[in-house]
Amino acid sequence: MSFEQLSLLPSLVASLKEQAITAPTDIQARALPVLLEGKSVVGVAETGSGKTLTYVLPMLHHLKSLELRGAGATKPASSKPPVQHKDKKRKSRGPGVSLPGRPRGLVLVPARELGEQVCRVFKSLTHSTRLRVRSVLGGSKKQVARRNVAGAFEILVATPGRLVHLLDGGELRLDDVRMLVFDEADQLLDPGFRRVAMRIIDACPRAAQLALFSATLPEPLASSVLQLFRKPPVRIRSKGSRHLVRTLKTVNRTVVGGVRIDILRELFHKDAATATLLFSNTRRQCDEVSGWLNDLGIAHVVYRGEMDRIERRANLKRFRNGEVLVLLTTDLGGRGLDIAQIGRIINVHLPQDIDNYRHRVGRTARAGREGLVVNLVTGRDQPLMKEIKRLQSP
Repeated sequence: MSFEQLSLLPSLVASLKEQAITAPTDIQARALPVLLEGKSVVGVAETGSGKTLTYVLPMLHHLKSLELRGAGATKPASSKPPVQHKDKKRKSRGPGVSLPGRPRGLVLVPARELGEQVCRVFKSLTHSTRLRVRSVLGGSKKQVARRNVAGAFEILVATPGRLVHLLDGGELRLDDVRMLVFDEADQLLDPGFRRVAMRIIDACPRAAQLALFSATLPEPLASSVLQLFRKPPVRIRSKGSRHLVRTLKTVNRTVVGGVRIDILRELFHKDAATATLLFSNTRRQCDEVSGWLNDLGIAHVVYRGEMDRIERRANLKRFRNGEVLVLLTTDLGGRGLDIAQIGRIINVHLPQDIDNYRHRVGRTARAGREGLVVNLVTGRDQPLMKEIKRLQSP
């Protein structure tokens, strides 16, 4: 299958070709036709399989097609618009969105870093398919979020807290949303978030298309997710969703006497030139490993919770730009980071559950590229190792 066969707008196909994206991945080939028909979807696919593009393309296609057909926005539920912010430079583009704070496409993400990545994917495709993308993400100042939704725009990428704040303030309305996406749905739809999820869904029109995507969706959560839909969704699972990708090589190293630093010394002595993610479970472990790396003379940056947000973002930028080749992180770095040059994952401390393991190792061997994961294994990790073995591709 090619993207041309999916009857996407020519401008979208051309933008994909410019990025050398010529054929859909498995999840894209399975889900795109369903989403382009306007049906709601629950999609589960392995990390690095192209889930973001799977919903970005139909959202851009639907919203631009609506504009091109000359269909105007639906009538506001009230004649009183959201809080007005004068923006004389922005002008209504005929049948397109003209009222401030009333998007037609909404993507919910659990964390700022993933939201920024999603925005980059959207904006890589909107140079020719002219639609406006805005974001309101946790960690940004409230006045910045208000400014971002002040004018007219078509697509909003948001974290739940910031979104609800703007809804409460009357600066944003969702009564013209045509497509709503939950990315990393397993995080967004845990029991503590359910009330917020239902509030956001209820604020959208009943006819809005709903799509949920995740790399992992445990069965108990999957059952509750289905209750969010007003009509039964199409459930789509990629072929590789139950296994690790074939291009990922796994090496297990036994930790003797709890001494991990000697293994790290050996690994970096053999290969110091590969962009590497190191994972630990806790802040204390992360700080301890950072001390080991300093002792070994290995340049690195740290990316974890409970550190200055500006410093954390600066560290990630340095790693993304290749200024430093080692990023030490907790499970915070296990989701949302799509950095092509990552060639190796080292689990200095293995996680307690298999889902976190899948998210961690999914930071490499993405989009068909090869990658390596090195697990430092202790006796207490044996139950997890049995689950990892079952994940290996047949």
